Amino acid sequence: MQYRADTINLQNGTIEEKREEIKNYFLQTYELDEKLFDLLKDKKSIYEQPNRLRHPLIFYYGHTATFFINKLMLSKLINKRINKHFESIFAIGVDEMSWDDLNSENYLWPNFEEVKEYRLKVKNLVLELIDTLEFSLPINWNSPMWIILMGIEHENIHIETSSVLLRELDISHLVEDETFSYCKEYLNTYPKNELIKVQEGEVVLQKDRQNPIYYGWDNEFSYHKAYIKEFFASKYLVSNGEFLEFVQDGGYSKLKYFSKEGREWLDFTQAKMPTFWIKKEDKYYLRQINKIVPLPLNYPVDINVYEAEAFCKYKSEKLGFEVRLPSEDEYYRLYDYTKANTKKANIGLKYFNQTPVDKYAFYDFYDVVGNVWQWSITPTYPFDGFETHPIYDDFTTPTFDDRHALIKGGSFISLGNEILKSARYAFRKHFFQHAGFRYVKSTNEYRTKLNDNVYETDELISQYCEFHYGDEFFNVKNFAKNSVEILKPYLKEIKTTKALDLGCSVGRSSFELAKTFDEVMGIDFSANFINVGVKLKKYESLTYKVRVEGEIFEDKTISLKDLNLDEVKNKVEFMQGDACNLKEIYSNYDLVFCSNLIDRLYYPQKFLDDIPNRVNKDGLLVIISPYTWLEEYTPKTNWLGGFIKDNKEVKTFDTLKNNLDKNYKLLDLIDIPFVIKETSRKFQHTVSQMSIWKKVK
Repeated sequence: MQYRADTINLQNGTIEEKREEIKNYFLQTYELDEKLFDLLKDKKSIYEQPNRLRHPLIFYYGHTATFFINKLMLSKLINKRINKHFESIFAIGVDEMSWDDLNSENYLWPNFEEVKEYRLKVKNLVLELIDTLEFSLPINWNSPMWIILMGIEHENIHIETSSVLLRELDISHLVEDETFSYCKEYLNTYPKNELIKVQEGEVVLQKDRQNPIYYGWDNEFSYHKAYIKEFFASKYLVSNGEFLEFVQDGGYSKLKYFSKEGREWLDFTQAKMPTFWIKKEDKYYLRQINKIVPLPLNYPVDINVYEAEAFCKYKSEKLGFEVRLPSEDEYYRLYDYTKANTKKANIGLKYFNQTPVDKYAFYDFYDVVGNVWQWSITPTYPFDGFETHPIYDDFTTPTFDDRHALIKGGSFISLGNEILKSARYAFRKHFFQHAGFRYVKSTNEYRTKLNDNVYETDELISQYCEFHYGDEFFNVKNFAKNSVEILKPYLKEIKTTKALDLGCSVGRSSFELAKTFDEVMGIDFSANFINVGVKLKKYESLTYKVRVEGEIFEDKTISLKDLNLDEVKNKVEFMQGDACNLKEIYSNYDLVFCSNLIDRLYYPQKFLDDIPNRVNKDGLLVIISPYTWLEEYTPKTNWLGGFIKDNKEVKTFDTLKNNLDKNYKLLDLIDIPFVIKETSRKFQHTVSQMSIWKKVK
């Protein structure tokens, strides 16, 4: 079967032609994702966990559908959920972040048929939206149709990552039917690799958010330019045969070839050969997604970064000069030099497996695009002018940690945005992702590290860092610290075992609450926000930029030690979550603290219906808000106050009282001022109201 490999052109055609094109693209992706899981012999196997650092397969079967609903809700394109339970448990837990909850005891996974039925409902809803959404051309990242494309491209990613998980699953769970096309040009010989010159040249990447030709993720936009000196790159991707030389020379037992992190991975896994190789009676075999075949020495090897780096050190020793993984910019130069966008490649599911390393020529080189992803030496970093998309602000920023390496070129199963030159995907260095490598001999400089303590993200996060951890202004105390200090007399009358800081932002109030509570859970919708708290726990200090004037910024540094919070940091955990649709496990708290949250929720009544039930009897619910209702955050129909109804003023506190009076006693109402610094000469002064409620029933 032929699959559409390329993504949608966002500029050409008419509106109705574009609707039809997007509909067909969506159906291909949605149905292909499901077809992958049809490779399971028994649907009971969908509860298997092929990789202990990932969820069971059922999570990924549900996740891609719930992604559509959660993003459509957030963007206000729909106002009603299909299944709030599914849209909570299937929401988060993809890339082993510190805030991912991978504890299987915290989940009661639904049965397969329920999830299948749910996927059908989501499918029908998305098809209806594609038919009815109003949009104009070109489609850009402010367009409502961008959210549909976001869901499609997100599912393309998971088609690939789920195929890797199936490959990690014991073969006994999978059918060997040839549902897809396979390349069977297996040989027990392999072409001799050599280094070939790549001429010097300029690398330029530019993508416009307002007028893009194709869909792109946040890290692809803005402008990047570099000049690359002449270098030499390997003619072929490293084949199984070439890598076998390393294995047979005892490469995995020679620690000198592995980095410190590589040695830790080696010690943890006890690996002796690539993870998809199988050795039986001195013969090697290759595990493909749903087949085991004698190891084809002429196919590219699948490994992680640590193995690729170790091979390069081994190869350098053999050659007598240094070779290494290419940088991202060197890959771009090789791409341009070989006019890679004009060549045929093993990409877009032409085959359901790799092909020989000498099958697809790019002038003197092979497989510049496709076959397997190619690891680079470059950690994920933002281009100048980087901005997060408001509907998916945590696509890239959690990977700004030097633990993720950029992969380039796509694999045999890559589709859509993944096959573009501009694609910038990154994976953890110990993961497997149908990824191999080529090596280079080069004198070009390259980025080796993104400073961990520098928060390289948009200005909004820096502004919140300053608000939560910065100084007081005009004799107005730091808001996060002051709010907890004001609350402390009321905490003397309750148990102080567990607290939930809901809408914790960058985490200052969570750390302050930990001075009193044994455990504090900080939850925010934004992974960017909680990543500040996570980094402060991990590193001695964090540096961010604050605007002084115009385009002038200054660096500010904060540390928990300087704030006398270092001793309590281990009592705090951070998780990503939706206050309007929290997982059930977040319950039984002595305090639920919600600061400047309620008027920023897309459906605050859902929050009010749910959150009181998560507080223990005699515990406290604290709601702090300036009641600044804005339609950019909350549809007007969902405001809790600030409007006229039946010729009467409706105020937010009255709505709170009506909701909480049955089970809560109001202890106090307190005004708390705060000041937000925008520049060195511009400040925003606001007064929030703190209402303190004690649960009596």
